[in-house]
Amino acid sequence: MRGPLWQLGQSITRRLAQSDKKALTPRRFFAAEAQLKKTALHDLHVENGGKMVPFAGWSMPIQYKDSIMDSTLNCRDNGGLFDVSHMCGLSLKGKDCVKFLEKLVIADVAGLAHGTGTLTVFTNEKGGAIDDSVITKVKDDHIYLVVNAGCRDKDLAHIGSHMEDFKAKGGDVSWHIHDDRSLLALQGPLAAPVLQHLTKEDLSKIYFGDFRIMDINGAHCFLTRTGYTGEDGFEISVPSEHAVDLTKAILEKSEGKVRLTGLGARDSLRLEAGLCLYGNDMEQHITPVEAGLTWAIGKRRRSEGGFLGAEVILKQLADGPAIRRVGLFSQGPPPRSHSEIQDASGNNLGEVTSGGFSPCLKKNIAMGYVKSGNHKAGTEVKVVVRGKTYDGVITKMPFVPTKYYKPS
Repeated sequence: MRGPLWQLGQSITRRLAQSDKKALTPRRFFAAEAQLKKTALHDLHVENGGKMVPFAGWSMPIQYKDSIMDSTLNCRDNGGLFDVSHMCGLSLKGKDCVKFLEKLVIADVAGLAHGTGTLTVFTNEKGGAIDDSVITKVKDDHIYLVVNAGCRDKDLAHIGSHMEDFKAKGGDVSWHIHDDRSLLALQGPLAAPVLQHLTKEDLSKIYFGDFRIMDINGAHCFLTRTGYTGEDGFEISVPSEHAVDLTKAILEKSEGKVRLTGLGARDSLRLEAGLCLYGNDMEQHITPVEAGLTWAIGKRRRSEGGFLGAEVILKQLADGPAIRRVGLFSQGPPPRSHSEIQDASGNNLGEVTSGGFSPCLKKNIAMGYVKSGNHKAGTEVKVVVRGKTYDGVITKMPFVPTKYYKPS
């Protein structure tokens, strides 16, 4: 998922005002309209004023009739409904599926209880991140996971090649890619109350990270209590033929308070929550330790290893990484990806990987990587934006407190 989406959203806004045709599409994802894939909700987006842009080979809404700032605030105050059907859901099945997956990710998959999940990272031989993913252990012989749209081809090739080797050695694992399903993300304080109208299951007993297979609005859905905004909410995998009906039902039950929300607000929300965007804040040369995801490395995995790049990652756990992901506030114009971070003397410390203006905090926020030793909250830095230097300070993340629904 190459971004930054917030910057793309600003480009869209400027284009609408100035007819700046060059700002619309990042070169990386340029594609003729006819070549773009469309989700089951495409026509509904257009009918509701969605401004459609090419993203990871798909035609996706960057925003609707409201501004990115307004829709960001509405998600925090009420709720937002995101079409994230461009992401790739898949199931691994077979009695050895857990053993197989643990060769590829840092999570303690075996230690997950049935119906629970976690964020994890697919690593390469050097310990770098191939992709991040939310994985769920449905049962011992069924893992459900979702990978990023922009990483789909390389992820499936990576998983597929290792699966061939694993099966050749007698391992029992197979996969199913859920291209027949759509994925909706319902986020915000009204997410649970609104969704409760559409299912008989008691949502108050489903906590952050939990997974259920259940009927919602008459459709057989996969429900995960998770999201990418820092708010309470759900990701709902629904058969594509029911996606439009479910979307309309959610909007109707919210009495207009939950709004269709685009990729622009999704990016500002995830940045406020201090969450990584793959392709910006995580890359194949960045390890989970450097990215501040040490917590995602299962305790057993730290002692046993057994995943790709384990030697590099375990050494970083013991000795400390050379660079670290940090959050920062800054003055002046909002910093963007690749803005240089310097110390007070002008020496290079690293660079920004995501940045923008926070609709909730009304100030500039960013995350990036700096040399270890300069990563502590309160460290004063300089940020270079368009050739000029501005004051900044390292701060803890998330920038906006998260509101995940957990047992009290």
